[in-house]
Amino acid sequence: MGDILSSATPAANTFPVKIGIIIGSQRTPRAGDQIATWVLSILEEYQANTPLEGSTSRPYSLHLIDLNDHPLPLFNEPGIPSRITSSSEYTHAHTREWSQFISSFAGFVFVTPQYNWGYPASLKNAIDYLFNEWKGKPAMVVSYGGHGGGKAAQGLKVVLQGLRMRLVDEHVELVIGGMDEMKKAARGRPLGLDGEHGRKIWVPESAQIGLRWEKFLELLNQR
Repeated sequence: MGDILSSATPAANTFPVKIGIIIGSQRTPRAGDQIATWVLSILEEYQANTPLEGSTSRPYSLHLIDLNDHPLPLFNEPGIPSRITSSSEYTHAHTREWSQFISSFAGFVFVTPQYNWGYPASLKNAIDYLFNEWKGKPAMVVSYGGHGGGKAAQGLKVVLQGLRMRLVDEHVELVIGGMDEMKKAARGRPLGLDGEHGRKIWVPESAQIGLRWEKFLELLNQR
């Protein structure tokens, strides 16, 4: 139970591995949950329309991860995460629970806003609690903001590389265009991302997500 799972441990192809879509914002209110749910719907559509091919392809299931469901104080573990190989070695219960939860996933899509050219401190804090739980797993980044959040994506990718995750090189930027839309996003109001209308928003970006997802699945299927 306490062992940390990593990509070094082979997973059987007979059951789905879990992929987490992390909502990178913990603001109240926020747009991050809407946008991450939209990303999830794009990936679910890809999954439904793209059958697995070959015995080396891993079946997978997609899950939203809301950091608000896993409240963590500012990093307060006395040990160095990279030297910890079992969740039982952590001092605090909140860290042990976070470790076991993240260990149950085989890969991650990080959906992050941009704050002052960076990604949220709360996301960095959640990442920094762990190391081996992230290490070796595939990762993909989708950013959003008034200009697409590209600088936040670049900074996050540097950190994920430091964790030795297997990163999809190119990220996807979602531009929230216009002052009215930015005000809606800042206030957590509906952006019209659900249903058929949502399919008409970020059409080129939807295609980019599909292309990046194909690369993600290639990394997932590598042994």
